[in-house]
Amino acid sequence: MSEVYESKKGSSRKGNTKKGGQAHKNTYAFHANKSSKITKRIAAMPVGGLCEKCVEVIMWRKKFKKYKPLTQMKKCVTCEQKAIKDAYHVMCNKCAGEKNVCAKCQESREIVPTNIKTEKELIAEQVELERLLSGMNERERRSYLRQMERKAKKGGDDDDEEEDGEDDEEDGSDDDDEDDSDEDSDSDEDSEDEKKK
Repeated sequence: MSEVYESKKGSSRKGNTKKGGQAHKNTYAFHANKSSKITKRIAAMPVGGLCEKCVEVIMWRKKFKKYKPLTQMKKCVTCEQKAIKDAYHVMCNKCAGEKNVCAKCQESREIVPTNIKTEKELIAEQVELERLLSGMNERERRSYLRQMERKAKKGGDDDDEEEDGEDDEEDGSDDDDEDDSDEDSDSDEDSEDEKKK
């Protein structure tokens, strides 16, 4: 009565294989509930001390509601201290910084800097920008916004250009002064001509 079971591998049959799309697809794309407090709190958590690959993994987890934040601090694998505050990290930030490795995968890749700002900082910046723009006229406002867009695209290369622009403005003002002096000399000549008459 002993039956022999063969291990189930993939089919080794050569012909008659279906080459098509996947069998089951979502009818519409998944979107997390943006108005949920938990989703907002998770999205606001900064992702730092990780390599680019691990940052993408964490961001994917946040996007598709697979991210589970820590409720208690976790133990670091190197210093054995309960110092890990971020989910999915295995090393504390101190140890990862000393070894110059990713805090999640422990590989010595280039670490992505944390540029994520808190909601309060973003709101404060927005209020400051609105206050600044409200004091400008339309022409100044548009030129200021264009400069901001250029800075965002180039990533800070505009500092040199702004200095050059300031030099140009100074040069232009010098030209205006020269023109003014020419006009003054013309008016002086006119007044002398009138005196002679």
